[in-house]
Amino acid sequence: MKIKDILLGLALLLVSLQTTNAQLGFSQEIGVAVGPVAFFSDFGQRYDIQTNTHNSGLGIGLLHYINFAYRADCNCYTRDKYFNDHFKLRTEADYHATNLDFFGDDAESNTFQGAKLRAQHGKAKVFEIGSSLEYWPLSIRSFQANGYRLAPFISAGVHYVYYTPEVYSDLGPLGSPSTTFNSFLPDPTVGREASIVPEDGSTYAIVGGLGARYKLGPLSDLIFEGRWHYYGSDWVEGFSPQQPGNPDNRANDWIFWIRFGYIYYLE
Repeated sequence: MKIKDILLGLALLLVSLQTTNAQLGFSQEIGVAVGPVAFFSDFGQRYDIQTNTHNSGLGIGLLHYINFAYRADCNCYTRDKYFNDHFKLRTEADYHATNLDFFGDDAESNTFQGAKLRAQHGKAKVFEIGSSLEYWPLSIRSFQANGYRLAPFISAGVHYVYYTPEVYSDLGPLGSPSTTFNSFLPDPTVGREASIVPEDGSTYAIVGGLGARYKLGPLSDLIFEGRWHYYGSDWVEGFSPQQPGNPDNRANDWIFWIRFGYIYYLE
């Protein structure tokens, strides 16, 4: 997928949302959020502290909200219904990139196999677009009217994901016994194919989050949240050893993302 295709799709989505909102009369909010991403993949040993702390990157998200509690066409609150006062619909476009390395017992061993793991590096570049439904336990109306300054929320949704992985070795091209860890090489005797396939692809993500907003003023908030993105593929970083004869890392790739951002009320 080319960048222009991604931008065109994003533009069409925003135009569609704008048209829908204008017809329904609900108010809108836009924002941006940035923060560190911890990428949990097949790079490194599972449950290893260095793997979990060092394989991290940075992400940015562009946010759009439909606020059901307020109507832009009349500058008034909507009918007092539980859904309108406790839910928002969020659509967002995200991009994050993470450099990846091997850590753990095998990578730290003073052997040729350990040296091959230490020499292998990767990078996961991921674009996502999708929607989530936010649930606010406290009243959205009261928050907008400065009834309280801090409002928690939880969210869940689904994203379309396009990924561009990079995998390389300091020792030379991957795929040969001189550069590649033995259990990542193809082995027809056990039905194992190559574990390293750094090709662009697409999948979905199940997204969940927990966060809060802090009221700055009548038309602006700060946002903080922690998010989990579980991908429907194990090839997001171009590496997948979960095959016969190689039982490591059985789970698909996923990330944990801590974000800080700013929200502005359009109407």
